[in-house]
Amino acid sequence: MSNIKEDIMKKIKPGARVRVFSAGEGSSSFEGLVIARKHGSEPGATFTVRTIRAGVGVEKIYPLYSPAITKVEIISSPRKVHRAKLYFVRGMPAHRIRKKIGVSV
Repeated sequence: MSNIKEDIMKKIKPGARVRVFSAGEGSSSFEGLVIARKHGSEPGATFTVRTIRAGVGVEKIYPLYSPAITKVEIISSPRKVHRAKLYFVRGMPAHRIRKKIGVSV
């Protein structure tokens, strides 16, 4: 089963800013913008988190029901996002993403 609580799972949606703590990477965390959530709540469900590190865009895909994920914190949620997949943010600078979505990147 998953270490993520049900109410947190429902808040992981495109446009949300999250911090994911995982045990497999030396107890590190990864903070970024959720750009996609796939396959709803079924056992193979995943969510994609994107951030900019040292000027390079980094994306990680996490399985929703992974025992390697110890905790997920929701930092902020968007006002309203009109798309299910936010792949268009890959080519945009941070200030334009903030203006378009309404969350800090």
